[in-house]
Amino acid sequence: MKSSETGSTRAKISSVAPEPKLLDDRQLDAILERLDRLCDEVHALNRRIDSHDGLLRISHELGTLNESLQALAYAALGRQGPQVRRRRSA
Repeated sequence: MKSSETGSTRAKISSVAPEPKLLDDRQLDAILERLDRLCDEVHALNRRIDSHDGLLRISHELGTLNESLQALAYAALGRQGPQVRRRRSA
């Protein structure tokens, strides 16, 4: 098949709208109960995401604090590096 024929020979998809189905009270209650559970799950997920966002902010702040403390430590050492005592091997 040539590429120019592809567009003109495509099968057309037709869909027929389903006929409305009447639901009894028991089925409606089951659907509403399921929707309530889904809403509860969405609320729980939103709380987790909010908590995760808070943890990300804390992690960023801890990283910044760590960098600041390292800069202060090196500034306190002055020009000379740290003096490390080596253990004598027995």
